[in-house]
Amino acid sequence: MTESREVATLGGGCFWCIEAVFDELRGVEKVESGYSGGRIENPTYEQVCTGMTGHAEVVQVTFDPEEVSYREILEVFFSVHDPTTKDRQGPDVGPQYRSVIFHHDEEQKRVAEEVISDLEARGIWEDPIVTELAPFEAFYRAEAYHQDYFRNNPDQPYCRLVVAPKVAKFRRQHLDRLKA
Repeated sequence: MTESREVATLGGGCFWCIEAVFDELRGVEKVESGYSGGRIENPTYEQVCTGMTGHAEVVQVTFDPEEVSYREILEVFFSVHDPTTKDRQGPDVGPQYRSVIFHHDEEQKRVAEEVISDLEARGIWEDPIVTELAPFEAFYRAEAYHQDYFRNNPDQPYCRLVVAPKVAKFRRQHLDRLKA
């Protein structure tokens, strides 16, 4: 993190979905797909897909806190994935698809705990939130073809059937937060 920029590292299923949403959020300057939370350095997509590395597919979101707060980042995050399913998002199953927030400092941890508590108190989901909170240790950028995947492959079947509906939902729910 820099004085004027902050970083959030979030896993909510396939990184293609989460990246596509945050690419459109006002105040977000960069979104990179990658891996975090595992036991090996510089894992490949194929290794992570085995579910044996401990890594989650994540996005690393660099944002301007003057334009969008960390709390708002988390509100968007929770609105575009199901935080009540352990190791699963829709058709994607395995620990690499878990719901996870890798906090970069104690303030991010505190805010994440507050947001989760607020969401649970509102009773949005019937099941409890199982989103993992863990300290950030390392981020490994995914292979180049994963970056901007939805933008570059909008007609790919997974993108049409899974990513596009999530992006559409985000746009409907957060119209006032979209980039110009």
